[in-house]
Amino acid sequence: SNLVEVPSYSRAKESFEELDHLVCFIGFFANSVLFTSIPSGRDKSHKQMLETVQEMKKRIPPDKKSRSKTSTLEALHHALRCVKQVQGGYVLGLERQSIRLSQGMVASLHTIEDLETIASEHTLENTDTFVVVTSLTTGKVIYISEQATSMLGCKLKFLQSARFLELLFLHDVNVFYSYTSRLDLPTWCNTALFQNVDWDGDIRYSPFRMTPYLLKVSLPDEPEGHLCCLLLAEKILSGYEAPRIPTDKRIFTTTHSPSCMFQEVDERAVPLLGYLPQDLIGTSILSYLHPDDRPLMLSVHRKVLQFAGQPPFDHSPIRFRTQNGDFISLDTSWSSFVNPWSRKVAFIIGRHKVRA
Repeated sequence: SNLVEVPSYSRAKESFEELDHLVCFIGFFANSVLFTSIPSGRDKSHKQMLETVQEMKKRIPPDKKSRSKTSTLEALHHALRCVKQVQGGYVLGLERQSIRLSQGMVASLHTIEDLETIASEHTLENTDTFVVVTSLTTGKVIYISEQATSMLGCKLKFLQSARFLELLFLHDVNVFYSYTSRLDLPTWCNTALFQNVDWDGDIRYSPFRMTPYLLKVSLPDEPEGHLCCLLLAEKILSGYEAPRIPTDKRIFTTTHSPSCMFQEVDERAVPLLGYLPQDLIGTSILSYLHPDDRPLMLSVHRKVLQFAGQPPFDHSPIRFRTQNGDFISLDTSWSSFVNPWSRKVAFIIGRHKVRA
């Protein structure tokens, strides 16, 4: 079966969120037991923890409750059970992927010293790149180059002991799986890796383009080779800062449905818009346009539907909101694809160029 048995991830996203709250709550709960009074600076945190516990209590299914009124301890036990369930599905998915890939491809064998050589060759040419090797059986990091510590703002010891998926933005886990589960490696995918933790406890994420390679790593307990995935992670920088993307190269393509929902987004859009493709796909293009330009978009749709299947045509520029909230002007050529069976417009194609 295809790996993306990771429906266990999508079905249990709430469980992961509850785990984050749970860890915070346990730390706070311990402090509240040890100290009779709570420092004024933690009043807000105390209130948030109480609200989190109440929310966790609401999420317990009726058939799992031992009594009509749920206790805090019962809510914590339920959260832990959910997390263990998710982790179990995660390990099972990795094992199935490992077996499937090992049957479908021949992977070259490398030592840790080989990985260090590979890392030095790639990171020497590109200072915004690091190399990480993760086990396809356990998901744990087998090797990670030192550049990752400065790029992600984490200590090397922490990164070496982590599961790689724990470093990804939650909604990008399935995106990562969908690319690394393919037998036609290498390919690439855009995902967000966490970069650092702010003083207020918020985790910041940065976009990276990752190219995965299948290989085996010789380990002390597995000299014959442990099946792994080597990832070249390249940080995606803004196209408007050095090194800038030339103005004549600031071009990307999108497709959206007749109901204005994004279906595909060219990866060239990432440094220009600040969004990863998965951030836009499934959302309405109208929500990103300047309010004054939305009527223009509707007129484009009317024209596309009226002249379905005709050659592309240009239209007045539209202002598109980027990830940081600013607007950029796009000169766009519009066309459509007509389904040959239904003879209806299947999707609308936009070829965009950012105005200088």
